[in-house]
Amino acid sequence: MVPELRKRFNENFTKEKYENFLTELNRKHPDAIDFRVAETPVFVDKEFKNKILSACESIVDVITQPNFSAITKNAIPEKIKVPNENNFSHFIAFDFGICENDKGELEPQLIEMQGFPTMFCFQVLMDEMLKKYFIIPENYSAFFNELNKESYVQLLKEIIVKDHQTENVILLELFPHEQKTRIDFYCTEDYIGIPIVCLSELILEGKKLFYKKDNRKIEIQRIYNRIIFDELHQQSDKMQEKGKIFEIDLDVEWVPHPNWFYRISKYTLPFIQHPYVPQTTFLDEIKELPADLENYVLKPLFSFAGQGVVIDIKPEDITNVKDAHNWILQRKVKYADVVETPDIPAKAEIRIFYFWKDGAARPVATFNLARLSKGKMIGVRYNKDKEWVGASHVYFEK
Repeated sequence: MVPELRKRFNENFTKEKYENFLTELNRKHPDAIDFRVAETPVFVDKEFKNKILSACESIVDVITQPNFSAITKNAIPEKIKVPNENNFSHFIAFDFGICENDKGELEPQLIEMQGFPTMFCFQVLMDEMLKKYFIIPENYSAFFNELNKESYVQLLKEIIVKDHQTENVILLELFPHEQKTRIDFYCTEDYIGIPIVCLSELILEGKKLFYKKDNRKIEIQRIYNRIIFDELHQQSDKMQEKGKIFEIDLDVEWVPHPNWFYRISKYTLPFIQHPYVPQTTFLDEIKELPADLENYVLKPLFSFAGQGVVIDIKPEDITNVKDAHNWILQRKVKYADVVETPDIPAKAEIRIFYFWKDGAARPVATFNLARLSKGKMIGVRYNKDKEWVGASHVYFEK
């Protein structure tokens, strides 16, 4: 996206540098990176950065409205509402595609957002290794708001741990050591110091939760939640029975509270009006289908990782939807072939991290990740046997 930087990077790239980069990236936790890491970061100029942040801040304006909880009251499926919801999400992630508008100009377009954590700590390691093995200009940074590695990790720790001892704060996940994102859990343990605990390991006594370590029973006072309910509902009856702890009024603090996964999600898109947010409508509120249905995408509200999305819509796809209130119709965007590579250009998606500290009036932009693709959609299944695709990182002009 910054032609001179892209040209310089590609000219200086060697397979040997890339292999050395991957070797060190994998060194501390061998075989924990269960996804492809791309050969290159993405370079973004100041103008495009400001466009992305303009959209993010506009969405934050909606999220911080006094009536936000009221307008999203139907966002949380009734059967999985978790007690003790707080009044904000500690973490928000905004996904933007780098797209091409009708005039052929590059612009960000919001694809999705989530009031839920993402790869907050693995990206710290990624940033370190990219800067060690490749030339990153001094006037470009992966951080926002003058943060650096130390201040970013400190802010993240203050939000996750707050005023507790680290042993009383856990990262909670389903079978964490089998998850594709497990490298981020290990990096979280490295940087933040909290233990990784599987849902199956929780011990419930009254309204208190415990886990065992070194034959000690340790009380859990705060949970850094990484469990996605869609995945929980696909587990065995035994594991789902364990999942009933989410229905109990527990003596624990959530960071973030699980309900925010739904409040800040695809459900929120129809409430946002911004040039970098595609027109989105709840399916049950559409009186007449658009004549140019091929320019829209059909998405289920309650799914993750792109599951159930219909890209090439036919009228019968709409007719076959039985629960229209759980679906949205979104204006399709055109991803740009924007990152020059040795064969064909790659498309890119950028995720902006926002952190919301207790007592702050609104969340702030902190850090990012990127994903490169040469397939029809962003994601591993669409990019098999391709190079210069996968997990990446963005360096923004300061």
